[in-house]
Amino acid sequence: MFEVLVYLFENYFEVNVRPDHHTLSKELYAAGFDEEDINGAFDWFTALEAMSATDSAQQSGSVRIYAEAERKKINQQALGFLIFLEQTRVLSPAQRELVIDRALALPQPEVGIEETRWIVLMALRNQGTANDYLFVEDAVFGDSQPTLH
Repeated sequence: MFEVLVYLFENYFEVNVRPDHHTLSKELYAAGFDEEDINGAFDWFTALEAMSATDSAQQSGSVRIYAEAERKKINQQALGFLIFLEQTRVLSPAQRELVIDRALALPQPEVGIEETRWIVLMALRNQGTANDYLFVEDAVFGDSQPTLH
């Protein structure tokens, strides 16, 4: 399913092209994706948009303790990247929670740094704030790793 998400983002959502659901399904199926992954990706993006529209009252400066299920699914490098983005104020606490939720919603057993970078970029684009943080795109498309302090 993750490959469908990246395909949709790169080819449609990043450039603000939103074909209807039926047309997009046919195009994705023709591109070689299976129906289950296509429907899962649509559900994932729908949840991303719904969560982005809600206002969260979390305060910055709070400490986030990750549950055992979160630590098992999201690897250490990815969690470190989220901490880095929050400390540098790229992500607000509400955006961090959105990214964590969408990472947990992926069907694979482990979510690594690459998937997390894509989720962050998708979340920021969806909220219209990615242009303020162009280095996030460099983190997705570049080969270098951020230095965490």
